[in-house]
Amino acid sequence: MSTGLDNRPSATTYEVERLVQMAWKGQIRVPHFQRGFRWGREDVVRLFDSINRGYPVGSLLLWVRRAGAQHLALGPLKIEADEMEEALWVVDGQQRVISLASALHPQVGQDPRFALAYNLRDDKFIPLKPGVTEPHIIPLPVLFDLPRLLQWFSEFPEAAEYQEQAYRLTTVLRQHPVPAYLVKEENPEVLRDIFDRMNSYGKRLSRAEIFTALHAGDESEDTPNLRFGAISAEIDQRRAFGRIDEDTVNAAILARRGPDVYREIRSEFSTHSRRGTIDFPGEDRETAFQAGEKALLLAVEFLQQDAEIPHFTLLPYRYLLVVLTRVFGHFPNPDATNRRLLRRWLWRAARLGPEVSRGSTTGAVRQLCGKVRPDSLTGSVQDLLKTVARDEPPLPDVRRFRTNEAAAKIVLCSWWALKPRDPSSAEPFDTGQLAEAIADQSTVADAVRYIFAPGTVPDSQRSWAANRLLVPTMTREEGKTIGEVLATPPLFADEDDEWEATLRSHLVMPGDLPLLRDGRISDFLERRQETLLLHLEDFLDQMCEWDFEDTPPINDLVIEDLADEGDDGTL
Repeated sequence: MSTGLDNRPSATTYEVERLVQMAWKGQIRVPHFQRGFRWGREDVVRLFDSINRGYPVGSLLLWVRRAGAQHLALGPLKIEADEMEEALWVVDGQQRVISLASALHPQVGQDPRFALAYNLRDDKFIPLKPGVTEPHIIPLPVLFDLPRLLQWFSEFPEAAEYQEQAYRLTTVLRQHPVPAYLVKEENPEVLRDIFDRMNSYGKRLSRAEIFTALHAGDESEDTPNLRFGAISAEIDQRRAFGRIDEDTVNAAILARRGPDVYREIRSEFSTHSRRGTIDFPGEDRETAFQAGEKALLLAVEFLQQDAEIPHFTLLPYRYLLVVLTRVFGHFPNPDATNRRLLRRWLWRAARLGPEVSRGSTTGAVRQLCGKVRPDSLTGSVQDLLKTVARDEPPLPDVRRFRTNEAAAKIVLCSWWALKPRDPSSAEPFDTGQLAEAIADQSTVADAVRYIFAPGTVPDSQRSWAANRLLVPTMTREEGKTIGEVLATPPLFADEDDEWEATLRSHLVMPGDLPLLRDGRISDFLERRQETLLLHLEDFLDQMCEWDFEDTPPINDLVIEDLADEGDDGTL
């Protein structure tokens, strides 16, 4: 049992400029027992807004101890850190330190959580739009670096009226004080105890956080990728699939290793694990994480390429990704027939939801992972299909459209399969644009827009899917609704078929346009709702294939020898 600190903490204050410089040089480290980075873009914006207003941003608790040379990851930052006798390990304040170091760094512009700018005209922090340069909107790394800021105003003299405001903000950002307590303590268990006490009151640790704390290893180990957040970020960077939450990544890695993802995890890498619970006995942490990441990536590729599910926020149920990771963890290269059958199972399971196990998602993931046996791909897929062998359920209700519900996600996947086009350019949207629109949000809401303002729609139709469009990004005249944009072909539409293809990609039929132009909102929504239902039924028929036999690959069919067959093949 811990007896407390040998030395009382000392208090100091760091200005933001010094704090981020120390972080960039690798002097600030994150202990393995720390939770992963959990803030979203809005949290980072609020932090900088507090600094601008002169508000306190909380104190840090830093553990002063030796650190070896390390390939260090601070959020999206990759740092080659030298060995040093007195590094600062963040026991409390990780979210703030990573946010400051990342948002102010000149090379982290691709991560939407930290790609921020300051709008001098509106006097507020905003997301930075890639490829868009406006003189009065200054990226934070430029605002933080005085020589670069001077160069900015040299290149954009039309923004001279904002110079004094920008210089003031630069000073505020660089000099804002951040109080810190420094603890010198050799026993890491004492720091774990402090961390637990500071982060447990009122909010239980998630299973992923417990797993990380239990199996983080020693600080001397160079294992920055043995974190669920790092795996999620890597997959998002490679596939633009969005950030998979850490509990789902944790469950996926556990599922690959054994069918019960809710097993006791304290002895996960022990040689004394109970027989039958682990499919890869003797596998160490690093191998497990690397193989788990590979399997999860293959599962994501399957979702995007085979199943028409482009983004994590459009996955009807997260546990389906966990089951797929187990499949691809054991069978990384399924044949074409089993891939199609796997897609059939996935969409049938998405239609049925947790009903496959009496409404319990815990029971569903246990049951489904248990069907995946390491010795047979075909047998596993056939057993999965048996779990959804029941009558075809009704279509999802398009009269109630909520982007956080499975029914709406299924509807949106059917829309994505049409390769929706940008109404302002007729160019099809890609997964990168979809991911950029969603950023770090937990739902796809930011990529789904109203055709008509809700206040102009009859109450009975206000929640209908027919009044929504999947449009990740679009430039249009200010003050115009999307309905008004759709009613009038833009200048690019020189040929009728080009504009018609754009409308059809959003399930707006040419015959619906007079209703739009005449302002007959209710009639238009009635017509489009019928079109949506017909398309949804067709999409799900293709994905679920309820009327097809679940015949396995011909090579796996067992043809028994005929009894009493003669040597010449005759009876």
